[in-house]
Amino acid sequence: MKLRTRLAALALLAAIFIGVSLEAYAQPPATPTGPDLFRAMQQAGAPENVSSSLGVMLLITVISLAPAILIMTTSFTRIIVVLGFLRQAMATQQTPPNQVLVGLALFLTFFIMSPTYVKVNQNSIQPYTRGEITQAQAVTEALKPVREFMFRQTRPNDLRTFLSIAKLPLPATPDDVPTTVLIPAFIISEMTTAFFIGFIIYIPFLIIDMVVASTLMAMGMMMLPPIFVSLPFKIVMFILADGWNLLIGSLVRSFH
Repeated sequence: MKLRTRLAALALLAAIFIGVSLEAYAQPPATPTGPDLFRAMQQAGAPENVSSSLGVMLLITVISLAPAILIMTTSFTRIIVVLGFLRQAMATQQTPPNQVLVGLALFLTFFIMSPTYVKVNQNSIQPYTRGEITQAQAVTEALKPVREFMFRQTRPNDLRTFLSIAKLPLPATPDDVPTTVLIPAFIISEMTTAFFIGFIIYIPFLIIDMVVASTLMAMGMMMLPPIFVSLPFKIVMFILADGWNLLIGSLVRSFH
């Protein structure tokens, strides 16, 4: 029942946006007399109307940046970088293709972030739709689970680095850390962890490359590229070791 209600709300919101867009396109184009923002501010008259116009522009800007914000504050960064390292270590070029890797990373992100977003829905979205809290309170409550997730993955050294760059004192509690400082520290920590995992992934494939290259040199077949010979052995080793199960399982469990 809850899922059906959410889908109905999303459909209603989409219908509103589509209706507004069609209505805007149906109107004849106005004669350009200057920048749209300035013209809207001149026609607003009252200060509260100017604030409404700027609020709409700010909302559109946030919506356009929402995918990047959601991706960079979740587990997506670590997953996609590790999958990229795996493909590079196996030297399979474009196999799996980028669409498959991004799709796998997205679904793994949904799986990992689902407990966090369940808390966001219970503590922020549902109370706000029922009118129990204000919009400011809803934003504050929605940030709490996301900040808790990012704090668990962020290294203290990275957090101290951005605090020093921002010239802020060391916080007494996690609540004293600004979100604008926490997000870049979280991203850098995710990149560091992903590169460390990528280094571990490279080791067995590098050993295969070295063994194949040494064997070919000993046989005097120096004109044959070692990558052509080592690629089948890498694929067979990855399959026999149940590599996808080991990699994905370890990757998901790395988010504590």
